[in-house]
Amino acid sequence: MKKLHLIIIATVSLAPICLCSAQTSSSASGGSTAPYNEGPVWDVTLVRTHAGMTDDYLKNLAGAYKTTSEEAKKQGIIMDYKILMGDASNKDDFDLMLMVQYKNMAALDGLRDKTDPIARKLIGSEDVMRQAAVKRGETRDILGTKTLREVTLK
Repeated sequence: MKKLHLIIIATVSLAPICLCSAQTSSSASGGSTAPYNEGPVWDVTLVRTHAGMTDDYLKNLAGAYKTTSEEAKKQGIIMDYKILMGDASNKDDFDLMLMVQYKNMAALDGLRDKTDPIARKLIGSEDVMRQAAVKRGETRDILGTKTLREVTLK
């Protein structure tokens, strides 16, 4: 009876460990069992431009945003950047999406140490950058930002 009691306790104690191990273990080949392959990482900013101000905002982006993004791309800090434009579905929706592509999550480590010198070189001092940010604020609202990983289904 005592031996049976010990077997039951051991089985009950080890079952959750085996179950967790089975759920997190890699496949027999040593790779992930996820139904997708991980790809690059995107920082996405959702923007709602003020009425009649979309062209003004895009003209602003054509200056500092484009030049700093091009330089960051040239230096290999980012892989790419895109701007998507569409109609807002309601008054609370975005009409522009700014997207910046990074090789992986590790590319975000120390990002400001890499991008601040570009901004200072191409835009100017912190005061100049702050004034530009205030001007952009007159033409748009930032509704949110997200960092997303691109995945490819297996």
